Amino acid sequence: MPYIHMPPVRIVCGDVALWSVLAAATGYGFRDAGAAASPLQDLCLPLAVLAVAVPLSRRWPGTAVVLVNALCALGMADPATPANAHVLSLAALSCLLGARVAAARRPLLVLAGCLAADLATCAVLRTQAVWWFYALTVLPAALLLPWLAGRHWSGRRELVREGWRLARSLEERQHLVAERARLTERADIAADMHDSLGHALSLVALRAGALELSPDLTDRDRADLAELRGTIADAVEQLRETVAVLHDQAGTESGAGLPVTDTVEDLLGRAVASGVPVRWEQHGAMPVLSPLVQRGMYRAVQESLTNAVKHAPDGEIRVRISHEADRTRVSVVNAAAPADWSALAAEGPTAGAGGRGLTGLRERVTVLGGSLWTGPYQGGYRVIAVLPHQVAACPGTPAPRPGAAPALPGLHAEAARPAPGTDTAVPESVKRLASVRNAARRRSVTAFVAPAVAAAFFVPSAVYLAWQLTTSVLPPSRFDELTIGRPRAEIAPLLPAHAYPYPPDRARSAPQPPGTRCEFYRSGRDLLTEVDLYRLCWSGNTLATKDTVPASPQTVPRPPSAPSRRS
Repeated sequence: MPYIHMPPVRIVCGDVALWSVLAAATGYGFRDAGAAASPLQDLCLPLAVLAVAVPLSRRWPGTAVVLVNALCALGMADPATPANAHVLSLAALSCLLGARVAAARRPLLVLAGCLAADLATCAVLRTQAVWWFYALTVLPAALLLPWLAGRHWSGRRELVREGWRLARSLEERQHLVAERARLTERADIAADMHDSLGHALSLVALRAGALELSPDLTDRDRADLAELRGTIADAVEQLRETVAVLHDQAGTESGAGLPVTDTVEDLLGRAVASGVPVRWEQHGAMPVLSPLVQRGMYRAVQESLTNAVKHAPDGEIRVRISHEADRTRVSVVNAAAPADWSALAAEGPTAGAGGRGLTGLRERVTVLGGSLWTGPYQGGYRVIAVLPHQVAACPGTPAPRPGAAPALPGLHAEAARPAPGTDTAVPESVKRLASVRNAARRRSVTAFVAPAVAAAFFVPSAVYLAWQLTTSVLPPSRFDELTIGRPRAEIAPLLPAHAYPYPPDRARSAPQPPGTRCEFYRSGRDLLTEVDLYRLCWSGNTLATKDTVPASPQTVPRPPSAPSRRS
């Protein structure tokens, strides 16, 4: 048995409720029409069309509007009045068209087609001016205004949905940022362990190398010390490789990690006590430094000493710290050429996964707003770090690209900063929310501007037509007072200000006495219902005949009134 997809119960209940409301309005209109209404045409047919149009409006709302508009156009054939209860159904389905179709081009074509069909119906049936007025005001209002209201409602709902979607996206992004922060924290801790333990292990290896030269040791002791020194060197390499894997190459170090409690003096003192040939000097008064700057200066000296001990253990190391007005310059120079130049070069700016020493130091100094310069110097190697005394409020200038030649600190080069006025990337979520908000704002403006523009065309014409209809009404009591054969000047006070300018063709083509001109007047003030017309035919300025043109063309015309003799 094939599977038949059934709509959800909520959708079925909604369609049934809407059909019930529209059917009640249709039944009320049929009851109000009285005995002249046809049960088949005015009740059964509209209910069947609504039963098809309401569920059809979910997939093809434009087709549903066309079906209901056909019911309104069918009302144009009613000789009594074009107005019927189907206008409410047309407004409801037009509102659903605006709410369920996001685009505007196709719905506007549907609405324009419906209006064209209504006007064509009036032209084919040769209806009176009141029917044209109905087709040009009431039906366009029932088509356009609910559609604009539906679009406005749809835009507001979309804005709310987009806001909640953005809120969920921000929550997920916050979780991702928190997770990334934890991973970055672990990577920074690992980098600090590398800096601290690597330096300490290098000093231990240097002390073991110095003990190998002691004349009091046996060959077995020297072999054990050599093996110990090799094991320490392997541990340092493994530590460097582990940190290189954990570190995020795309990010920058935030400066978080293990606290550094030692000062530069304590670091240099331990190096001298371990037998490292270090000479250091300090110039200028010690300023009040930011904790991040103190830590950066400590890491610069520590990393330089570690590299010097590792690659040139026999060379003299000169450390110079100069405190200037707004910055501190740290210079570390080892006098002898490195024993393994390729290994030291691998730790420079072009370091890959195996080197993190100078690369991490460069990132740290750059984040603080300083600059780092490394390279050969007088047969040895020099590292110069320039650090500001206070970190900027928004640090985070990008690190130099691998292989790029940094500015020489001796020339007081500033760290690279983004150029003023540089555009920053706008998040996609912000663009999407702005787009939805602008669309909702345009729909809101259209929902208020379009009726105002339409009113500028329809209201003046409607007022003018209503004025013409109401000023051409001749009450039945005054019509009965008119006497044939009396001059116009005598009966002018009984006549309205204007004659009715839009009599139907059957009234114009009715036989009239030769040599006379006829005027028509309305018998009632109802604007949307056809009323009987009074015809007054004049021979010169004398009333020749008067008769009544019935509102319904099926009604037999009343004979003209017989002339009465004047007493």
